[in-house]
Amino acid sequence: MHISLTDELESRVKAKVDSGLYNNASEVIREALRFMETHEQWINEVKLAQLRQQLKVGVDQLDRGEGIAINSPAALDALFEDIKE
Repeated sequence: MHISLTDELESRVKAKVDSGLYNNASEVIREALRFMETHEQWINEVKLAQLRQQLKVGVDQLDRGEGIAINSPAALDALFEDIKE
């Protein structure tokens, strides 16, 4: 397998090898992938917590009567157009 890296990433991999912590670039990449897999669950939990917080803000706004009634698909489209601007 061959991979392409940006010049910056290639320099970072080379620096890790030059530091003596790794014997070659493959070890650096393998370690990075292991790290990514290990922390993927944690990252997903953080993202889910942020989404739940954002949903709570919206629910709280609705509970305070700050919602907008959407009675038709056209009204929903208009709302999304306002959001884009």
